[in-house]
Amino acid sequence: MDLESIILPGIAPARPVVIAGPCSAETEEQVLATARDVAARGIKIFRSGVWKPRTKPGGFEGIGTAALDWLKRVKQETGMYVTTEVANREHVSEALEAGIDILWLGARTTVNPFAVQEIADALRGVDVPVLVKNPINPDLELWIGAIERIYGAGLRRIAAIHRGFSSYDRRTYRNPPMWHIPIELRRRIPNLPMFCDPSHIAGKQSRIASLSQQAMDLQFDGLVVETHAHPEDAWSDSSQQITPEALEHLLRRLIIRSANRPSQRLLELRYRMDQIDEGILDLLARRMQLSDELGEYKKAYDMPILQTTRYSEIIERCAEFGVTLDLDPEFVRKMMKDIHEESIRRQMDVMDQ
Repeated sequence: MDLESIILPGIAPARPVVIAGPCSAETEEQVLATARDVAARGIKIFRSGVWKPRTKPGGFEGIGTAALDWLKRVKQETGMYVTTEVANREHVSEALEAGIDILWLGARTTVNPFAVQEIADALRGVDVPVLVKNPINPDLELWIGAIERIYGAGLRRIAAIHRGFSSYDRRTYRNPPMWHIPIELRRRIPNLPMFCDPSHIAGKQSRIASLSQQAMDLQFDGLVVETHAHPEDAWSDSSQQITPEALEHLLRRLIIRSANRPSQRLLELRYRMDQIDEGILDLLARRMQLSDELGEYKKAYDMPILQTTRYSEIIERCAEFGVTLDLDPEFVRKMMKDIHEESIRRQMDVMDQ
């Protein structure tokens, strides 16, 4: 792809390019208060959702067109560029008319080729930066297809936003990062700018900083961080928004490492291993929860904890299955014995209660 820089005048090209602002434009006062605070800390691009697609009806779905006037005030008062999400032809028309500088396509839009093509057609002949979030499901081809549709409409200032992928189990992440997918996207389209949205990956404030650092270590170009003057009062996604002060602290602590091909490959492999390790621990935690339930059942029916035949069956079945996965059977036996001992310990705790 013959892409052009998305860096707008007045923005330093150094990593990371930061886009910050609240999940939703709630009130004019909230938008302006957040924008003023963010601008005072050196942020050049302000984000806020005007139209908000929600998973279920009844949630806050955004103020709509009226909130575009608030973003215009942000531009006038702070000098920041502004960006918002568009999901159809009408959104594109109204956002461009309001002078919105950058548009982004959300994950629920990217997953729908009909919606992406409608937006691409509405943008034909327009020169505006467009950021494309990954689809909600881990489908790299669908993500690339959305980018290609925008590119096919004649736009050249395009970037990708990695916000993680939906999962039924959200104990670790709201949207697991699956770093290997954006890594492969960069391999396929090397000159495509990549932003990371740690807010949507994390789902909670405490993990945003570490995810931001991981994105920088993987040579992402920028960050999209949900920032609210009063996150505790936010009308949507309050748990994953941070204050402008916390954003400034996060950015000051980021370590920006220079690009180096051998070390970059090493980082990619390590992050993929870290992701698998977290998955293993998550599965172990779920198994131990079942052990607790098993202990409750045995207690209720006055059954013994240790059943030797069942124990031997588990060990040998897993060892045999491990061979089919190219795992050493003795390694599998040792691992399963440790897991079973922990399971017995937890069941004993339940029985003793």
